[in-house]
Amino acid sequence: MTDRLADVSARIDGIEQLGAVVNAMKGIAAARARVARTQIAAIDSYATTIAKAMSGVLAHNAPPRVVTTSQTPRTGLLVFCAEQGFAGAYSEHVLESIDDDLTTTTLFLVGTRGVSIAKTRGLSPIWSTAMPSHTPGIPKMADNISKAIYQSVNDGKIETLDVIYSGWNSGQSEIMRHTLFPIDLSVFTLANTPAPMTQLSNTALVDSLSADYFHAQVCKASLHAFAAENEARLQAMSSAGSQIERELDLFRAKLRQVRQEEITAEIIELGTGIASAGPQK
Repeated sequence: MTDRLADVSARIDGIEQLGAVVNAMKGIAAARARVARTQIAAIDSYATTIAKAMSGVLAHNAPPRVVTTSQTPRTGLLVFCAEQGFAGAYSEHVLESIDDDLTTTTLFLVGTRGVSIAKTRGLSPIWSTAMPSHTPGIPKMADNISKAIYQSVNDGKIETLDVIYSGWNSGQSEIMRHTLFPIDLSVFTLANTPAPMTQLSNTALVDSLSADYFHAQVCKASLHAFAAENEARLQAMSSAGSQIERELDLFRAKLRQVRQEEITAEIIELGTGIASAGPQK
């Protein structure tokens, strides 16, 4: 009986330690998601500033039309998946959203965990990278993504690029998709302002601003994906925490039962010993 009591106590200790790990992961995920959401607003402001500058230049020059070289342009997909595990089916949901596109597209994949899952599905991205563990590393990653995309455009591998990532809305993940390249300059609202003074040609200036705008959009998608992954991990760890609490309740009840059985057994043993000893003379 004592061995059984020790086994139940040891199981409770193990579950409590697991619960401490889960709670720590919840805290980290919540903090990272909160920081990323705050920085999304900052990158939106940055992108808006660039857009206004482009509008000021384009207001005095007819915006060039977006032209592709073929009726069915070669499309690239920049897909953001999970970097780490314990995020539920986060990567699976993202990859399932592109099943119909994989025969006609070139895949660029972000997220180490997502790359592993993609390989099990028979997917082979032409380029992949890890998602930084903290948001300050995202601009550098966006630089690397931009270089890979531009190189693929120069090599003729792609003509257009869509970005796909998971956002988070009202406690649910939501797959987001929009075109990143080429930037359709005709959508910018033309500012009714005097022509800016520049030392560059308008073409060179628009090209430079477009590169900055593209980088900002990649950063924005990265931050959304970073926040969504951590939101998914927070949700998964919350579910795990609830399961751990249920397990603890069951084993605590079992511990009380075993203790009661041990006490009862000791009382019976004591009573049996006294009865077998007979009356005292």
